[in-house]
Amino acid sequence: MTKTIRLASRDEAPALYSLIESHRVEGHLLPRTLEELERHAERFVVIEEPSSFEGSEFRASRIVACAELMKLSAHVAEVRSLVVDRDRRGSGVGADLMSALVGAARDAGYLSLCAFTHSPAFFVRQGFSIVPHVWVPEKIQAACSTCALFRNCAQYAMLLPLDLMAGAPRQAHGRPGDRISVHAA
Repeated sequence: MTKTIRLASRDEAPALYSLIESHRVEGHLLPRTLEELERHAERFVVIEEPSSFEGSEFRASRIVACAELMKLSAHVAEVRSLVVDRDRRGSGVGADLMSALVGAARDAGYLSLCAFTHSPAFFVRQGFSIVPHVWVPEKIQAACSTCALFRNCAQYAMLLPLDLMAGAPRQAHGRPGDRISVHAA
């Protein structure tokens, strides 16, 4: 199935919210508010699948996966709210999304990419390593130190050093709707 990997736009915040909320209900994500997603929608990379017919019904194109690439410092970015629609899990969409995020992070000049998750297996398959939380002080300063579960966190800290020589860094100045190139891992 053909898919488009691109940056989200602010008017897509409700679709992002719906996708994230469905995953949160399953117990896999922290909550995000619609207002927060409206403010940060343009930091999200999405995978959109084209319109199709299912039986006699027309189905408009829809976002089937999303993740936020959030700057923690000049050198470290975090993957947040990575979600793949329940119907598309196991199809490689998550790996395609992660490849686009890694490429975008390299293009922006980040030296490493981190994620905090309850389910580290996916990130390990993408090349991340489980590390002590203190190896990501930018995340601790930005969010962890004010969390009610600070020092009792059940999430795994994941880290992926970015080999900038694999893809020469350039400043990415993407706009909503811009397609994101997928770098082979």
